[in-house]
Amino acid sequence: MLGAFIGIFSTIVPTNRLPLGISATSTPSPSALSFSPDFAALTGRGSRPLTGCKRGAVPPTTRCPAGAGRRLPGARRCPAGGAAAAKPRALPAGPGAAGAPSFRRGGPAGRAPRAPVRPGRVSAASPGAVALPGARARGWAAAARAARRRRRAEGARGPPSSRAALYVHWPYCEKRCSYCNFNKYIPRGVEEAAVRSCLVTEAQTLLRLSGVRRVESVFFGGGTPSLASPSTIAAVLEAVDQAAHLPADSEVTLEANPTSAPSSRLAAFGAAGVNRLSIGLQSLDDTELQLLGRTHSSRDALQTLAEARRLFPGRVSVDLMLGLPAQQVGPWLRQLRTLLGCCDDHISLYQLTLERGTELFTQVQRGTLSAPDPELAAEMYQEGRALLRDAGFRQYEVSNFARNGALSTHNWTYWQCGQYLGVGPGAHGRFAPQGAGDHTREARIQTLEPDNWMKEVMLFGHGTRRRIPLSKLELLEEVLAMGLRTDIGITHQHWQQFEPQLSLWDVFGASQEVKALLAQGILLLDHRGLRCSWEGLAVLDSLLLTLLPRLQDAWQQRAPSLVQGE
Repeated sequence: MLGAFIGIFSTIVPTNRLPLGISATSTPSPSALSFSPDFAALTGRGSRPLTGCKRGAVPPTTRCPAGAGRRLPGARRCPAGGAAAAKPRALPAGPGAAGAPSFRRGGPAGRAPRAPVRPGRVSAASPGAVALPGARARGWAAAARAARRRRRAEGARGPPSSRAALYVHWPYCEKRCSYCNFNKYIPRGVEEAAVRSCLVTEAQTLLRLSGVRRVESVFFGGGTPSLASPSTIAAVLEAVDQAAHLPADSEVTLEANPTSAPSSRLAAFGAAGVNRLSIGLQSLDDTELQLLGRTHSSRDALQTLAEARRLFPGRVSVDLMLGLPAQQVGPWLRQLRTLLGCCDDHISLYQLTLERGTELFTQVQRGTLSAPDPELAAEMYQEGRALLRDAGFRQYEVSNFARNGALSTHNWTYWQCGQYLGVGPGAHGRFAPQGAGDHTREARIQTLEPDNWMKEVMLFGHGTRRRIPLSKLELLEEVLAMGLRTDIGITHQHWQQFEPQLSLWDVFGASQEVKALLAQGILLLDHRGLRCSWEGLAVLDSLLLTLLPRLQDAWQQRAPSLVQGE
């Protein structure tokens, strides 16, 4: 079930030297979560339709030009075939704003004053609402402020089910990179006002359906979201803050392609409310960039990075790919050292995974391009993570490194199996619908093709194509596999939030196979919880081959009283 997250499960390397899911698409941005065949093999269930992004979101394979997918868990993958089950009953469409709102979050500085309400005009402060003149307008505004304060208070003190992250998928790109199989489109023209209105409407509808009162982070992925206008970003943030509560200091990340993010445009995104950038550099070698089909040069990449750091100091993430055809360890490490001399406080390392249907896959299949060497990729990864550690970076997740506390709070929601809403074509979400109870979570998959998605949003208020309920065991499998991707692993307290009756000791404490892993020092089970050691993070795939079956066995052998609660 974990395969619902994009990029989380990459092909298991025969040598078991590479961690599970360090593929080029392995960051949490659920633009399209697919059920991974690898996870199906690990769990023994066989492949079934996606349950939940690089998805986005999200989630193994290569990353999109904009830094794709990071996809949650990483990069994003399109659901196989995009087959649709019976469509959920449609709900009335929520109000949507076609124009750009006056709302500007602007990071630490907070909100700028709202534009005054003009009589007889649609107010940006309340999309879809007609402003009233005089005393009636003042009364309406006071009531709106009171309602907003109430929502914020409720969101701040509410249970986990009332809080979530939000992923927004912008599906358009200037061109398709040679390694990319994400849900993205190269349009002749984009009617951005229509797309903006639908993003706003779907965000409002899903927030209402989920009962979420506090959105703790927003991630704009793609595709290339830096091709969207800043007014579209601002409109979505305004809609989220109106429908729920988006704290002024919450993380708002935008994936950016170096060729679509000049300084003036980056500044405009900051004014619209973005306070963190994820830049898809991918490589600092022009020959490699051409091989990947990128539209930027190494000079473009470094210039964009410098401008981003000036505008968003301490809040810029960059991606570097490894394991490319003909790539060697020494030159790649020189790239990483160069990047360390000019980067900010967050770096992601992603291994290229050849995806069927991509240009690179076809070239390798025909023999016109040499296949990547998995042994060299493993060496790059090990040498790279050691170099980053020596430079003061904490490897807080298999593919992600941060210093000075600059972790991605949005991605952390994925690794901790928190709720997230997926908005936009092909986006995936995981949340418990309002009234379903705190432990009834479902995966939601939005319609892939943008035009069809917009038609559904205009008809029903949302473009959800599939809803797949998660059993308790499936959710625990995700908690296990996702949590072990992080350096803190799974604490006992965190595990008990999802399963209060079967402890980590109950599940893994008596297993001889687990004891052998503990003795080898690659797995740790103690008073803090269950986690991988530094060495264990690099072989997470092989560890899960042991741990997931043990969890399944323990679940089947649990006390009869637990059976009824499944």
